[in-house]
Amino acid sequence: MRAPLQPITKINLKLIQGFICVAEHKSFREAAALSGLSQSAISSQIKRLEEQLGVILFHRTTRRVQLTAEGEELLACAERAINEVELGLKKIQEAVDVRQGRISFACSPTIALGRLPPILAAFEAEYPDIELIVQESTAAQLLEHVRAQRVEFGIGPVIDANDLNFVPFMDDPLRALIPVSFGGDKVEAVSLRDLQKYPLLLLDRTTALRQLIEEAAEEQGIVLNTRYQFTQAQTLISMSAYGLGVAILPQVAIPEILPPSLRVVPITNPSLSRQLAIITLRGHSLSPAAARLVPLFQIKEE
Repeated sequence: MRAPLQPITKINLKLIQGFICVAEHKSFREAAALSGLSQSAISSQIKRLEEQLGVILFHRTTRRVQLTAEGEELLACAERAINEVELGLKKIQEAVDVRQGRISFACSPTIALGRLPPILAAFEAEYPDIELIVQESTAAQLLEHVRAQRVEFGIGPVIDANDLNFVPFMDDPLRALIPVSFGGDKVEAVSLRDLQKYPLLLLDRTTALRQLIEEAAEEQGIVLNTRYQFTQAQTLISMSAYGLGVAILPQVAIPEILPPSLRVVPITNPSLSRQLAIITLRGHSLSPAAARLVPLFQIKEE
């Protein structure tokens, strides 16, 4: 009567790896070459594993090596186990990357002004060891940074670009900042046609926002009176506060507290709005660290 097998309390992973290599290639010689070991060393490993298990794992002939029924069962179990170990190691590495990573992204200036500070503050509080590199860029520059992979992703307006992936996270309506000296305290809403009578303060022509405004005006057959143009939203706000004109800006770029000389007024007929999105190069995935940052942009502000 065969003695019962003793429980195996220690698993030698080298023996298992050698077994898998022989089983997959059905050759001791190929397994030895791939493992960087001699053929006798591989044979010795398989013999030790068979002795530990108390079963024969391979039928050996001069022409071929074939798994026994027990060998087939062990191969299936071993491959599942190796896959689980690899998955576990990947999760551990991702956790390390999340805690000690580096994120580089580009952001439109109007979004950086109002939306970005609380998001970065919340992320730094949760992940203080992650290095954040932010490039403030116009829409055109932002897209080029993403395409050239100088940054992992961009935060900007949705445009038509087949090589990029856009995941919208909010609608951003445009507003008019009308000085009180222009009667802003008496205006509830203003149409695009009404804006013809005001001197306007706009972002420069390289911005997607300026293009949006000019395209809407052209569709309406309207000629806008642009007095000044600047590259920064805060400059437009300051100029408008001194009564130099009506600034047109997206809601996200307008601070909660404005000078008392300004009134924020909705633009209607037509209402103007842009979609903001997470922008990535099509076919590229985010790093584990960046994947933790991006959802903060998607949380709706109360």
